[in-house]
Amino acid sequence: MDYGYVNARVKGMNSILFNRKYYDTLILKADIDSLITELEKSPYKNEIEEGCVLHPGILGIEYALRKNLIKNYHKILGLVRGDIGEIYINVFLNRWDIQNIKTILRGKNIHASPNEILECLVPAGELDEATLTELMKQQDIRSVIDLLATWQISYSHPLTMYLDEYSEKNDLAVLEYALDKYYYEHSLSIVAGKKYDSRIIHDLLATEIDIVNIKTILRVIRDSIDIEETQSMLLPGGKIFKHKNLLELINTNSIRDVVRKVESTPYSFLSDIPEQAFLTDKISAFEKELDRYIIRKGIRTLRGDPLSISIVIGYLWAKFNEITNIRIIARCKNAYISDEELQEELIYV
Repeated sequence: MDYGYVNARVKGMNSILFNRKYYDTLILKADIDSLITELEKSPYKNEIEEGCVLHPGILGIEYALRKNLIKNYHKILGLVRGDIGEIYINVFLNRWDIQNIKTILRGKNIHASPNEILECLVPAGELDEATLTELMKQQDIRSVIDLLATWQISYSHPLTMYLDEYSEKNDLAVLEYALDKYYYEHSLSIVAGKKYDSRIIHDLLATEIDIVNIKTILRVIRDSIDIEETQSMLLPGGKIFKHKNLLELINTNSIRDVVRKVESTPYSFLSDIPEQAFLTDKISAFEKELDRYIIRKGIRTLRGDPLSISIVIGYLWAKFNEITNIRIIARCKNAYISDEELQEELIYV
């Protein structure tokens, strides 16, 4: 594969991503309408115009962001089609399959309408819009899983395996854990090896597992969930925290104790979170910083070997971050949140 050509194309795509100055321009817009007007001057022009014809206000922006993200990800996939690079890229994109299935299951669990579910789906992985639409039409969670199994889609295996436990506990977290476990174990097996590209992706996946596990432990402590039950919710394969380390974190008495125990790891930045979050057990503050860490780590791969897949992986993370930031700006404008508070929510790289 000619990574030189592919990376030159990707660097061109990366060069038009929004910088901090442009985010400041968006933040200063007075309302959703003026934000839409500004975005119509950007590379999102076509999608914004289409979205705002189909949907009013913020729904038009959400539509445009989903469509633009899918278009860009599929463009990247087209550049590496038929090569080992396609396998690596699909490891990243398949997370959207997991997220979409979770969204459908959550929708069925709360009896959301098909349109409400559809608005939250991002068909950027292997499951295309037609497939997701059929899944969304199913009557209930069991019917969704049965259809996945009928189509012999691999995601049906973990869901079928944990279906009895879900039925017994009536806890959707059981199925979500099954999907996460399958995704990370399968993805790690694909990138097992000593090649530079494999090591880059393996490192990111293992770091994500650490972050998912830390978030799980924080929720367990906040909600006083039984420790025995918690052990079955932890994902294997983390970079820093092996099972023994995770058990030590679970057995702490407070969120503060968890943070103290990770001070000698790359997650020491959690110690800098304002005291109020510790006093109120407000774990969203910790989750936000953990999300920022993995996004920045992913984007840093843009500075990797110019003849490797790292440039492409870095762009995929950077594009995801841009979409996330625009969505944050739009939602804050829609909720009349102050510019200062809005700015604190963004992830600058």
